Amino acid sequence: MYKINSKGQALVEYLLIIAVISVIVVSVVKLLGGYLQDTVTKTSCSLLNKVYVEGERPGEGKCVDE
Repeated sequence: MYKINSKGQALVEYLLIIAVISVIVVSVVKLLGGYLQDTVTKTSCSLLNKVYVEGERPGEGKCVDE
């Protein structure tokens, strides 16, 4: 009788799980990327003693001197 090799199957299953998680993470970052960028910009403005000015769209905010 032939012995079934399950190592290859487990590897494929892990790769599929990683691929699905990667697609989900990329989608979330794409959807929320502008908001995340604004949050980081606001934080850096406060560290640099500058004023945060909102942009027209998410992700377009910037720091200006007081």
